[in-house]
Amino acid sequence: MTDTEPADRPIGAWNDPAGLPPALRPLWIMTQKYAAQAIYVLAKLSVADLLAPGPRTADELAGQVGADPRALYRILRCAASVGVFAELPDRRFTLTPEAEGLRSGRPGTFRDLIVLHGEDITWRQYGDIMHSVRTGRPAFEKVFGKPIFDYLADHPEQEALFNRAAEQVAGPVTDGYLQAYDFGRFRRVADIGGGTGYFLGRLLQENPDGSGLLVDRPSAVEESTKVFADLGVASRARAVPGDFFDTVPAGYDAYILKSILHDWPDDRARRILRTVRRAIGDDGDARLLVLDSVLAGGNAPDHGKLLDVHMLVTFGGRERTLEEWWRLIRDGGFEPAAEPVLGTWPVLECRPNPEALP
Repeated sequence: MTDTEPADRPIGAWNDPAGLPPALRPLWIMTQKYAAQAIYVLAKLSVADLLAPGPRTADELAGQVGADPRALYRILRCAASVGVFAELPDRRFTLTPEAEGLRSGRPGTFRDLIVLHGEDITWRQYGDIMHSVRTGRPAFEKVFGKPIFDYLADHPEQEALFNRAAEQVAGPVTDGYLQAYDFGRFRRVADIGGGTGYFLGRLLQENPDGSGLLVDRPSAVEESTKVFADLGVASRARAVPGDFFDTVPAGYDAYILKSILHDWPDDRARRILRTVRRAIGDDGDARLLVLDSVLAGGNAPDHGKLLDVHMLVTFGGRERTLEEWWRLIRDGGFEPAAEPVLGTWPVLECRPNPEALP
């Protein structure tokens, strides 16, 4: 037992936070970072891929990944204790259903997203989280010297990882939104900041009479050609590089902002909204669709409340309650057009406010 372990805790209680005294549960939460980084290491080293043919020992794996066998064993043992991999009686390790998510090149994998969560660009700024709390500014900028999107633009390898991670989470998120809302009402759709185009491509798959435009950074636009071709919508989808703080093309029935506005503080988010408002002009039938999390009220558990801290520390953005969303949207030149689709996949449908012409 170390000096930091409570001497009077019941044997085994530390493995079950519900059985701990309430005052100890925050400490249990803090210690989960050890498991998180162990899983990151194993994802980064592609250990799940090496175990796909069958169980192996840490010694056997260490030779292939360039690791110290004893250290790798300890990392594997930690991950196995939370269900990611399993240790067999002969000290070999095997895959579990949870570990399947760390495999490469498979449908449903989250390997790149897990690696991203353990990399410096996601982790190191938390060592200076107090800067964000005291100033309201992202600690990322203090630690890395520039905003995250500028940093990614200057580091293509990290930007590629960021884009791959976004693609891996795009599948279930896209399926959720396409089931929650009828996008087929709109024949011409513009996806503003839509990454490499997966969401737009899947939307067009579901709506064969529609066409779409993707607007994003040049690197994302370049990759969208393959995405649209793979999804079979290349003849109905096109992509152009653009800056949603400056201008977006006019003439579309619906403009989608999916997981965009939460990246930015209110003043920058308002500027994005006003850019779209200018593109719509006096077309009162056009719609803005905001696809972003809506925070639950009170003390209700909500993953968005965890993500909101990451927005503060890394991006400088924020998650918002429904009241905060409507206030921001009205300031951006729009007003509610329908009762919002809430739940896991919120869609806020907005119409241009004719009194807020740009």
